[in-house]
Amino acid sequence: MVTEQGKVLFVCLHGSAKSLIAAEYFNRLAAARGLAARATSVGTEPDDAIPPRVTQGLQDDGIDVAGRRPRRPAPADVEAAAVVVTFGCDLGELAARAPRIERWDDVPLVSEDFRRARDVIVARVTGLLRDPAFAR
Repeated sequence: MVTEQGKVLFVCLHGSAKSLIAAEYFNRLAAARGLAARATSVGTEPDDAIPPRVTQGLQDDGIDVAGRRPRRPAPADVEAAAVVVTFGCDLGELAARAPRIERWDDVPLVSEDFRRARDVIVARVTGLLRDPAFAR
């Protein structure tokens, strides 16, 4: 197992809302702090496309995800991550390959209130960025 310091894998069921929002904000906030840490998002049962409400919500925040497609996690994605964060889903056999898993199962549904879900995710991401695993 070769983990990369500062790499996070965010995983939700469809890979098109919570994990995507988390990865995009993680990357934005890490870059703003001058950190090399980066994140990616995947879904255990990926949607064919990102829902318009998510694309628009992120666009309103200055993040362009148009044209992106959710994908499944590969073993290499899980093994390379310093931390895997899941949102109400199970990694199945891949969980054994993760060096560290955090479960953020209590995040509100994006489909019910994008802003509320985003704000909870951003607060959690901000806390995660304080972790020593993401130091310069």
